[in-house]
Amino acid sequence: MTDDMKSRGPIAVARPVDSVENPYLLGVYAPVEDELSTDELQVIGTIPTDLNGVYLRNGPNRQFAAPGRYHMFDGDGMIHAAHFENGKVRYQNRYVRTQAFREESAAGRALWTGLMENPKDNPWGNGHGLGIKDAANTDVIYHRGQVLATWYLCGQPYGIDPLSLETLGAQDFLGTFAGDMMAHPKVDERTGELMWFDYGPDMDFLRYGIIGADGTQTHVTQVDLPAPRLPHDMAITTNYTVLMDLPLVQDQDARRNGKYRIFYDKSLLSRFAVIPRHGNGDQVQWFEARPCYIYHVVNAWEEGDEIVMDVCRVKSPQHQSTFDHPLASMLAYMRLDAQLYRYRFNLRTGATTESALDEDNIEFPSVDSRIMGQPHRYSYNMSLANEPTLLFDGIVGFDSLTGAKERHGFGPGRWGSEAPFAARDGSTHERDGYLVCFVNDEVEGRGEINIFSAEDLTAGPIARVLLPRRVPSGFHATWVRADQLA
Repeated sequence: MTDDMKSRGPIAVARPVDSVENPYLLGVYAPVEDELSTDELQVIGTIPTDLNGVYLRNGPNRQFAAPGRYHMFDGDGMIHAAHFENGKVRYQNRYVRTQAFREESAAGRALWTGLMENPKDNPWGNGHGLGIKDAANTDVIYHRGQVLATWYLCGQPYGIDPLSLETLGAQDFLGTFAGDMMAHPKVDERTGELMWFDYGPDMDFLRYGIIGADGTQTHVTQVDLPAPRLPHDMAITTNYTVLMDLPLVQDQDARRNGKYRIFYDKSLLSRFAVIPRHGNGDQVQWFEARPCYIYHVVNAWEEGDEIVMDVCRVKSPQHQSTFDHPLASMLAYMRLDAQLYRYRFNLRTGATTESALDEDNIEFPSVDSRIMGQPHRYSYNMSLANEPTLLFDGIVGFDSLTGAKERHGFGPGRWGSEAPFAARDGSTHERDGYLVCFVNDEVEGRGEINIFSAEDLTAGPIARVLLPRRVPSGFHATWVRADQLA
């Protein structure tokens, strides 16, 4: 710990039980105020020379304090990146300069309230008229030379240069795309296609579409729903796309009063729409399953007459406050309880088979992006800490063939971020590479870049790169290979 840190007293950590302060503005969550770019970094261990590319992670970092209660989803998108080249690394961070960010910057103050407040007096919001600021703070997806920063409620996908982190603007895909895009579009690296959907609080349907390898929208159709829903993710296979109708629904009474609210209706079944990749809404085959919510899909693929889909399944996303706090409901929703789970949808019989693959509480899964939509054996997942806030205390490698697990725990007071697979130069299979992530040490008040061998997580990091500051805990990450950057 530096003398400067000591002079400021103990570091505030993210523990809401003994304070009325918002824990998502303290400690490892607290926003950072500046944008850095530096390659003068201390390395413990050795950075592999065959690890070449860039690791990017998105997350909330609010520019200005807004009136009312703060939700973690409110923060302005900020991308933190680690660029590796020939055994060297450069760290940098930049805000995603959305239209809302630029307007607030010009005003010198917050213009929007947060998700937990009534948005009726806010300026414009996303394309569905919610009046909620599109912060582009949720995911980062690589497609055709750009990283797309996305937002969890459906927003404009903002193009980001993966090396400079310059915001290239809201993408309309050469004038062919109008509307919004959900948080987790899927890219098929074999075809160059990007699959997406759109939804809204007043839409009893999903719009499903494809951005082709040429960068234009090549397909769009409508999939009807019984009422507005709140899906978060999707799956692709070689020939199909899987969309979701889950029982986390829009509160229409709140909507009529100008507010945004969701609730879990456990009387409803989970439903999955299987549509041919280039098909239309009237070609959907629906499959039913037990009620649940799914934030994130691991992967999906075809096996004979069946589509196999692995997910992180949340058994009950309903508010379950376990302690007294002014923000108890928000804190309860942010505590995920998800297990690896497998669905089989039989296209010939219409039957659904479902079963748990594991019981550990893990989330934010990833597989080798080169085989998205094809059978995988290994996934890399974040272990959820038993804490009142959303914290990752380790990485779990899961072998879906044998059920075996490898785990690396970050250690007391150390919290990680999503760790996508990073193929090494010349990689030939889905474990032939590394995992990269940011780790925050809340005692030292400092961040690190950690590098692991994907084939031996239990050995711990083969290199730790010490950063001059924290990297606030955030959301999703991606790895872009050097051959994709060329």
